[in-house]
Amino acid sequence: MQTKEIAGLRKNYTFETLDRTDVDSDPLKQFKHWFDQAVKSEIPEPNAMILATAGSSGQPRARVVLLKGVDERGFIFYTNYESGKGRDLSQNPRASLCFNWLELERQVRIDGNVEKLPAEESSAYFNSRPFDSRIGALASHQSAVVGDREQLETTFRQLKAEYEGKEVPRPETWGGYVVKPELIEFWQGRPGRLHDRIEYTTENGSWTIRRLSP
Repeated sequence: MQTKEIAGLRKNYTFETLDRTDVDSDPLKQFKHWFDQAVKSEIPEPNAMILATAGSSGQPRARVVLLKGVDERGFIFYTNYESGKGRDLSQNPRASLCFNWLELERQVRIDGNVEKLPAEESSAYFNSRPFDSRIGALASHQSAVVGDREQLETTFRQLKAEYEGKEVPRPETWGGYVVKPELIEFWQGRPGRLHDRIEYTTENGSWTIRRLSP
């Protein structure tokens, strides 16, 4: 595809509107409302979110991870603490999240501080995962260089045989994080690129709501 063809890709957004009078005063409740709509719309992987981090070098890095919970603390996901994202967060415990629900012409963006979940909470979720997923967490030193696919699969098979019928221990290097939001923006596509943007920011536990120009 030529660059000029890419530049010509356009979509006119017409599905919904969004105003300050439409949203909940609590952005987490508003997120859950939109998330429930995304699930009911049968969007593939509605819990997929872009996670952007930056370590001490300042180089931003983004990847897609899966939301595994949202409560009064914030947005929860799980990973290897020694992965690229884990190393970034150990150096700079701040992150941005972005949900992009194209079918609903909606986007949600979150900025905030990141904290590790308590070990017992990480263990409870780890033990709820399918057997193969738990074995995969043991077999993979996430983001480390691996010689080839066969090396990885051999380790997986060996661990699977070792733990068949047994409890799989959660690696100390694997667990959860919670992104504690300081800013949440809800974006609704509108015709003519005059999109609706409602932003929540918090200070001392109180949320301020304002409309942003598209």
